[in-house]
Order: sequence, then structure tokens, then C-alpha cells
Amino acid sequence: MEMQDRTVIVTGGASGIGRATALLLAREGARVFIGDIDEAGGRTTAAQAASEGLAVEFLPLDLTQPDNITDFAAAVQARVELVDGLVNGAGWDRIQPFMENPPDMWDRLIAINLVGAVRLSRAVLPPMIAAQQGKIVNISSDAGRVGSMGETVYAAAKGGIIAFTKSLAREMARYRININCVCPGPTDTPLFQGQPERMREALTRAIPFRRIAQPEEIADAVMFFLSRRSDYITGQVLSVSGGLTMVD
Repeated sequence: MEMQDRTVIVTGGASGIGRATALLLAREGARVFIGDIDEAGGRTTAAQAASEGLAVEFLPLDLTQPDNITDFAAAVQARVELVDGLVNGAGWDRIQPFMENPPDMWDRLIAINLVGAVRLSRAVLPPMIAAQQGKIVNISSDAGRVGSMGETVYAAAKGGIIAFTKSLAREMARYRININCVCPGPTDTPLFQGQPERMREALTRAIPFRRIAQPEEIADAVMFFLSRRSDYITGQVLSVSGGLTMVD
């Protein structure tokens, strides 16, 4: 098993890509701590894992609250000697034209999709630096690479995650810590299913493979960046979009 005896934090583990990632990592031998504001969903993920004999523990996490982020990181670090990996997978969006966005929506989009990941990374990095090892995978979005109508501030935050990944990778390379980024295209998550049917159909037609991704397909890319197969890869951005966004 590729993740045997490794400990990984996965935010957004209550559903969608985060849940698929947490379960995949646990099935590959990792001990996983999931953080999410959705306590019911988080406990459901942990219960599903327990039914398979997997080591997944849920801890509440609100990425809009700095003190809660600090407490979450401390709670994990109190349970394990070293966190080997962090997946910044939590995200939130609302499709709406930019000129109709209320400013408090901007604040929430940026807090969850960008600043929360920055704060949590900062909280878990010191032990990784001391150990001279660790991997962080940030889940951005192809909206952050090419833009997306109705998701302007979301795309800005996800673009920030890409730049954060590359800059942090440069700083952390001296400590042998890998920082990489996965950019999903349209994926079959609760967020996607909540969009109008016409939009979902249009996106599906635009993808060369003529289907949207399953969360497990994004999880495979995340696990690659966490596994030893990517030990010489850092600062990279990988789109998993069925060919929708073929960018340099």
C-alpha cells in the first residue's frame, strides 16, 4: 500500500473530492484526519471508513476562523508525532455574475478558498520543516487557470492558490518538502449537482471526453502527489479535466 504508516490531513473531507481523497488514502494505508465545517458529513465519512476498518478521524474545522484553524492543527499534532501530508481540499462557491455579488460573498470566497489554506499550511509546516520532510497538495480549480463566467472571485481565489503553491514550493524545497497543486475541471460533487441542468449539460458537452470527472479521479491525482512517486516533483499544477483546459 502506497501510503502505509503515513499521516495525512484532508480538509473538505465531508463530501465530494475531499471524501474520495480521504477514503482512497486510508485504503492505501494512511491514517487520515479530515477537517470540515459540515460535521454531519464529516462523521459520515469517518463512519464509512470505520466500516471498512480504515483509520479516518473527523475533527470540526471552520476555515473562516483563524483560531479554529490553529486549534484544529494543534488537535491533530497532539494525536500524532508527525503529519506527513496536507491536502487543502475544502472549497466553496456560488455561481453568480460578478456585478451581482454582495461584498460579504467575496470575503467568504477568499477566506475559504485561499486564506484558510494559507493559514492551515502555516500551522502544519513547522514540524515538517524540523523533520525535513512532508508534502502539501493544494486543490485549486481550472477556473483559477483560465477563468470562469459567474465565478470571478472564486477564480481569483483559486488562482491565488496556484501562485501560493509555486511560491511556497520554492521556499520549502530547501527542507525537502514538496508542494503541488491539482486543478479539477467539472466534477460530480454536490456543488456541481446544485447547478442548473442546462449549465451541467453545456459543461459536459464542452469536455473532449464528453463526461464530467468522478471525485475518485481527482483523488488519484492527489495521491500521486502525496506518494513517493512524486518525490522529485514540486511547484507543479496538474489539471484533471478530461481535456477541457489544455493550457501550458
